[in-house]
Amino acid sequence: MKIILKENVENLGKRGDVVNVKDGYARNYLLPHAMAMRWTPGAIKILEQERRVYEAKQVKAKDDALAIAEKIAAVELSFSKRSGDQDVLYGSVTQSDLADALKEKGVVVEKRRILLHEPIKRLGDYEVPVRLHADVAPILRIHVVKEE
Repeated sequence: MKIILKENVENLGKRGDVVNVKDGYARNYLLPHAMAMRWTPGAIKILEQERRVYEAKQVKAKDDALAIAEKIAAVELSFSKRSGDQDVLYGSVTQSDLADALKEKGVVVEKRRILLHEPIKRLGDYEVPVRLHADVAPILRIHVVKEE
């Protein structure tokens, strides 16, 4: 089946690409999740109109992300946690902790945007990327120190 992608789909294509996929994949996954639309000559025109609106939104979203990125780059978070032998924390520092600490500093970021693959479980200094936009990913500096 020939379809037009309405979103970037990993291992398939980018937004606006015309691709051939198996009928079941299109009917059962891509079309119901509004990730694609059937290819027709009229669909190309509709997609062009949507593309213009999408690009305008992306420019605004990128500008907003750059403003937040400047704030994140200026912030250094410090956490005081209890730790045992060999600098291992009794708890951990998670994405939620980072999002809450950023919120206290006046920077609102969704916790899913913080790319912390595993919770921090040791004392030390860390750099964690924050994916605000496809092209904007500032580094958040974190210091985890021993609680006195």
